[in-house]
Parts: sequence; C-alpha cells; structure tokens
Amino acid sequence: MAGAGAAAAGAHLGAQGATSVVAFEGGAASPDALAADLADAVRAQGAKAFLVASTSAGRDLAPRVAALLDSNLFSDCTALEAGAQGLRVTRPWLAGKVIAKIESTGPVLCATLRRNTFEPAATAGGNAPIENQPARADFKALLVDVAAKTGGKLDVSEAPVVISGGRGMRGPEHFHLLEELAEAFGNAAVGASRAVVDSGWRPHGEQVGQTGKTVSPQLYIAVGISGAIQHLAGMKTARVIVAINRDKDAAIFKIADYGIVGDAFEILPALTQAVRELRAQG
Repeated sequence: MAGAGAAAAGAHLGAQGATSVVAFEGGAASPDALAADLADAVRAQGAKAFLVASTSAGRDLAPRVAALLDSNLFSDCTALEAGAQGLRVTRPWLAGKVIAKIESTGPVLCATLRRNTFEPAATAGGNAPIENQPARADFKALLVDVAAKTGGKLDVSEAPVVISGGRGMRGPEHFHLLEELAEAFGNAAVGASRAVVDSGWRPHGEQVGQTGKTVSPQLYIAVGISGAIQHLAGMKTARVIVAINRDKDAAIFKIADYGIVGDAFEILPALTQAVRELRAQG
C-alpha cells in the first residue's frame, strides 16, 4: 500500500488473505520513487512474485519495478498457477489469436493482472500485521495533478456488464438503445467497436479491442459487431458473451455463449424491458 491513508487501507487486506502488509506513507506522488520502494520491499520480503492490477497506475509501475528487479514483465495475465520451474501465467498473445501459458524461471515473477478476472479471496476474521515505512523523498518525476472524468458513468474496463455496439447500429442516433439497456442493468457501461469510434459515433474512451480497452466483465453483450480479431482480443475473456447480429455467419457467434440472430432495433427494446421487469421483482 502507498500514499495517504495507506495503513488504514491496508487493514482491510487481511480479510482477503494477506498475512503481512507494508504501508508507505507520506512522500511525493512519484511513480519512480514508489517503484523503488516496492522493489526494495520485494527484496526485503524475499517475495517470489510482484503482482499488480492492470490499471493505468499498475501499467505505469509494473515495468519500473520489473526493471529494478532485473525481471521480465508479463502483461494482462488472466490466470496464475504453479509450474515445474516456478509460477506460470496465462495471457492473450499475438493480438489475442492464441492464449499463451508462460512459465517464469526468474527469481521474481512480475505481472499485471487483467481486472475482473480474479475473484478476491474471503477469509473470515482475517488479520494482517502492518509495517509502516516512510516513502522515499528522492524522485525523478512528480505527479502534480489528476483530472478526474466527469459524468459519473462506469468505465468499460471496470463495469461488470458491458454493452458494445458496432456498425450494425447504423448511426450514433441509435446508441440510446444501448444506453437504455445499460441503465436498466444499473451496473453496465456502453462500449463500441473501432469502426464506430473511427466514424466519430462514440468517444475513444469507450472503444473495446486491441487498440482500445481490454475488458473482462461478467457479461458482455455485442450488438451489431461482426467479430474482427482486433475486437475479440479486447473482450474474449468475458465470463459470458451474448451476441446480437442479423448475420448468422458473423464471426462473433463463434465465441459467444449465447447468440441472437435478428434485428437489434427490435431485440434491444424487448431485452431492456425484460431486464427492468426482472430488477423490479428483486
């Protein structure tokens, strides 16, 4: 843990299975200084792995820590297991065309983990001792400001339900159908394919795919998306995939758990109404 309130936040980690917590409090908001502190903690603890969520902050810190530990970095991993030589990771490779299992033979495995892929452990009454350490004051770069996104909408990379639209939506004026379905779920975000974003229908922050955001929601609904390999690379690890498309031969159906062949403009209002009724029933 690091930053203001690190010790207080660290107290909750015992309930998720942590047996010890190191908290770095005080100091400047500096990625390179924090990376050096984390690398020192890994060495001091004799840790075999350094794992961090694949967030913007995690992707900033992980390569710095890996370099300081003279280790390779495995990015966007979706599974971890014990191997013959050490820890083994599973991650998409070659733009998601294959799923690779890679074993680390180095002294410390460094990896970023795809969000919404790993279930948090629940340990009844768990408690972990907290070691407080001062954050180092020497740094090369300093974070001075963060401009928070306004609007209160869930980000596609964090939402448990993602509803994405493709060119089959025919225009930006029809995306309100996806927004209404997302509102009906209550915990959903609206995504888009690259073609939609390139056409200016939706902002780039909603793009799902190889050149957009990688998502692993509990439920992914692809509407009017053909299933190009670049899009599949960003969402194929979703737990349940539902595809809605007029073309019964669309590639998206090959990886979908459930497929609906038909007109999205008829299916979406009916699906939205059904979700609202189910939520009303509790």
